[in-house]
Amino acid sequence: MTEARDLFEVAVLPVASATDAQTTCAGAAAHLRRAGGRAVVVHVIEGSPPTDEDEHTEDAEETFAAAREAFGAADIDIETRLEYGEDIPETVFAVADEVDASAIAFTPRAGGRWVKLLSGDLTSVLVSDSDRPVVVLPDRHE
Repeated sequence: MTEARDLFEVAVLPVASATDAQTTCAGAAAHLRRAGGRAVVVHVIEGSPPTDEDEHTEDAEETFAAAREAFGAADIDIETRLEYGEDIPETVFAVADEVDASAIAFTPRAGGRWVKLLSGDLTSVLVSDSDRPVVVLPDRHE
């Protein structure tokens, strides 16, 4: 019989911005510390990689710096990944497969029903289409 994994043994944390990284990392830090887990912070840019690699790296580096700061304060090591993909949830799922994630954890971004309807509601897709546990973290920066 296989031993059960802690949800936060290897957690993939998709983040969209520096603010989102701070919120997500704040919500996940205590769980990762308790589990002795590893965080894989993923910033997905919709579409194909640009011909000029510097086009998106500044935003991604700002996002990753916020994640490193939040986890550094909690003494948690992280891996950061900048990914490109036509389908954001599928790209997150692919990273989760690559790192053999025990869970995907995120803090839902604010937005009314109209925004969610028009954007395809990434939260709904992440929760309903994942092949591994998905943890919806509370917003600790309210």
